[in-house]
Amino acid sequence: MRSVKLYRYQLPMDSGVILRDQRLVTREGLVVELIQGDKVGVGEIAPLPEFSNETLEQALDQTKQLLELWLEGQNIHINDAYPSVAFGFSCAMAELAGELPLTANYAVAPLCSGDPDELIERLNTENGDRVAKIKVGMYEAVRDGIVANMFIEAIPEVQLRLDANRKWTPLKAQQFAKYVKPENRQGIAFLEEPCIDPQDSLIFAEQTGINIAWDETVREPHFEVKAQPGVAAIIIKPTLTGSLARCIELVEQAQAVGLTAVISSSLESSLGLNQLARFAQWQTPNVTPGLDTMQLFKAQLVTPWPDSELPMISLAELDLVWQK
Repeated sequence: MRSVKLYRYQLPMDSGVILRDQRLVTREGLVVELIQGDKVGVGEIAPLPEFSNETLEQALDQTKQLLELWLEGQNIHINDAYPSVAFGFSCAMAELAGELPLTANYAVAPLCSGDPDELIERLNTENGDRVAKIKVGMYEAVRDGIVANMFIEAIPEVQLRLDANRKWTPLKAQQFAKYVKPENRQGIAFLEEPCIDPQDSLIFAEQTGINIAWDETVREPHFEVKAQPGVAAIIIKPTLTGSLARCIELVEQAQAVGLTAVISSSLESSLGLNQLARFAQWQTPNVTPGLDTMQLFKAQLVTPWPDSELPMISLAELDLVWQK
């Protein structure tokens, strides 16, 4: 006997969260709950404003259609769904089938969202790999170069993951590199998408010796995972990419050509973030995932994130928008 429940959530965010051109005050999404006998599977469906092509309303409509098919026992072509729907629905089905392992990789690459000195202090007090993430491209490229150089000199063994979100022209990317000493550039694990044109990013890597990673490019229709000079990694954001099966396919392709695959957050709640941590441990156990986004929320959802003291919101407190 099958039944389903579909909830809608709205979580308050830290006032400083900015997505491209807008401040994100609340994070909205859906929680799908599949029930079959005494087994339950849940998943989070949360299109990310300004990054997802689908809206939450479109995701809601499509999820209802898929739930109807699931209730009838029909085959679901999950890879044809919107990425956020495909990810959340596939998580729920994987949980129901016992296919998503419970062990999780809670190691995170700390995100510098404010004072660089605070992140340096945090890295110096933590055990394990010295991996950190810094958003660049929001200020002057010269400033970003100075900050990156400062981090590397303060913590010589650090591996910085920098994310430019295609914000720089080739000239600005070069201005950034100019302020990172040549002997310090190996302290940059990779720089995600420095330029709008991927070809310009490849030229930047060749000219500077700074490795790059594909992020937005991974989600373009004709993207092909292949070894290229200066490319170190691909960033997989399941909410923006698609089903667990699609993400596993990308991980395996990356590993086959010697690239690092990094599982990364699209500002999912603690529910989705925990599932990403489990997925990361399952598919990329030796890679620190990019999941240090809980600090940007003011509340947790359903599943606690380790060491978080934020208040918890249960399923019972959410709006039940559809059930059968």
